[in-house]
Amino acid sequence: MTVPSLTVPSLTTATSGLDTFLWVVFPYICLTVFVVGHLWRYRYDKFGWTTRSSQLYESRMLRLGSPLFHFGILFVLGGHIMGLGVPSAWTEFFGISEGLYHFMAVSVGAVAGICTVVGMTILIYRRRTVGPVFSATTRMDKTMYVFLATVIVLGLVNTVVANIFGHYDYRAGVSVWFRGIFRFSIHPELMVAAPIGFKLHALAAFSLFALWPFTRLVHVFSAPLGYLTRPYIVYRSRDDQLGSRAPRRGWEKVR
Repeated sequence: MTVPSLTVPSLTTATSGLDTFLWVVFPYICLTVFVVGHLWRYRYDKFGWTTRSSQLYESRMLRLGSPLFHFGILFVLGGHIMGLGVPSAWTEFFGISEGLYHFMAVSVGAVAGICTVVGMTILIYRRRTVGPVFSATTRMDKTMYVFLATVIVLGLVNTVVANIFGHYDYRAGVSVWFRGIFRFSIHPELMVAAPIGFKLHALAAFSLFALWPFTRLVHVFSAPLGYLTRPYIVYRSRDDQLGSRAPRRGWEKVR
């Protein structure tokens, strides 16, 4: 059993110097900043490697918005891995027809996208309207939310438009271009021929990658593995009968 080989569609679209910068140079700049920035942040700002949680300030809206956003974004990420990382020839080879794939992309992708947008809206509203949370919001947080919201909304619009109202096959265009970045066989002409919505989504996403190491998004790469091996924390109540020394003033029991 052999897996079908990858093919790149042949296009005659001419590329200019600006196109080369946008679809060849700019992605590599952003990915370089993404990798080097994380290494720098981990080396010199370990105490800042945190979500900067604001749960103590407000928890009611957080309990609703945070699960919607995080579970939604996980499904969105899975859809991107499937759509951008797996060639259409491979999915068809394993019995997933093009029609079934697009049905899954529209149904699951739209639901996940809507959950992500709703959750993000709640979190942004909470951050703007709750005084202590807003006071703890930095300029970098605000910038991050702008780019993150732009990427998510454009992705949701592209998913609906491309699969319901449009006829553009991003798996034969954007996906091939994206995989070529990591194979150092990039095809900018594929992005030149893509609809404007996909172009804006790609540029916003790579801009977010470049911004990522300098925001609270670094917590994505943190896992509490230490909790599995650290010793138990023992809590004991203070008992006046233990020991022969009298308790210090301030620790007396309230009668």
